[in-house]
Amino acid sequence: MQGRTETVLVLGASGGIGGEMARQLRDAGWRVAALKRDLAATQELRDGIHWLRGDALNAADVAVAARGCGVVVHAVNPPGYRDWGRLVLPMLEHSIAAARVEGATLVLPGTVYNFGPDSFPLLREDSPQRPLTRKGAIRVEMERRLHTASEAGLRVLIVRAGDFFGPKAGNNWFSQGLVKPGKPVTAISNPAAPGVGHQWAYLPDVARTMVELLARRDTLPDFASFHMAGHWDASGREMAEAIQRVVARHGGRPPRIGALPWWLLNLASPFVTTLGEMREMRYLWQQPVRMDNSRLVATLGHEPHTPLDDAVEATLRGQGCLPPLTVGRNMAASSFAGTSP
Repeated sequence: MQGRTETVLVLGASGGIGGEMARQLRDAGWRVAALKRDLAATQELRDGIHWLRGDALNAADVAVAARGCGVVVHAVNPPGYRDWGRLVLPMLEHSIAAARVEGATLVLPGTVYNFGPDSFPLLREDSPQRPLTRKGAIRVEMERRLHTASEAGLRVLIVRAGDFFGPKAGNNWFSQGLVKPGKPVTAISNPAAPGVGHQWAYLPDVARTMVELLARRDTLPDFASFHMAGHWDASGREMAEAIQRVVARHGGRPPRIGALPWWLLNLASPFVTTLGEMREMRYLWQQPVRMDNSRLVATLGHEPHTPLDDAVEATLRGQGCLPPLTVGRNMAASSFAGTSP
């Protein structure tokens, strides 16, 4: 490698967006370091990623792992998504402190949770952030702290996108709402209200966008935020219908589409943390919420964009919902099959 600007620490590399960022940065020529709490050895090199034993909840571990890094990707969540209110902000402060010492750019994958209905239906980077939920309020505070840090010299990059889906996306609406990982798709539970549009983001496209922006980070403002258009599901059924098409193309019976049983989430949410988080975000499925990517396109000239059916096929295959590929058949579609404005 040729210096510190090509070295990156990814916090959350065992998860969805963190893992995708780690792999794509590695493939782009970066030296990638990552923390893992239960690593057997002090460190190990696996799949081209330098894994270090440590915990994002420990400021000293983060500081040591970030030494020599030109970028810190903060894509980590509390273990099991528990104690969000108590742990999320201290974890971010550890990343801010480490990035400040190293003079590194801090990258945060953002969400639409920051925004409330007064900013709907079209969200821009400067739309008012008045969320309805506890999780949204935490997200707003995270970005406020990053903005304050940027005024003191820290370089910050935030990329906000819709609901994630992808082959290794972890906890998300696609794998915990629409389908059941590891099982053939026989039914689809659609969270959207009838006729209400929804925005999705294919995880490899999100990571690719951040990698491309990092390549231009020296030209960006100290506090730079961008929105992705991703996949806009205008009817609220297009994602479910894409799943039907992909399943049928691979010899399966097109699965039926039914409404997500929100009443069941209400009953189970006191006992299952993830279901409680999903229930809290129901308002995002009851009204159209779309993101304006004009600033991103003006900066990159395009937005990385994989065609929907290709993205859905790769996601279903990665989650074990399609039969195994046979020799001679094409592998899942490329993560970067095209671009769109």
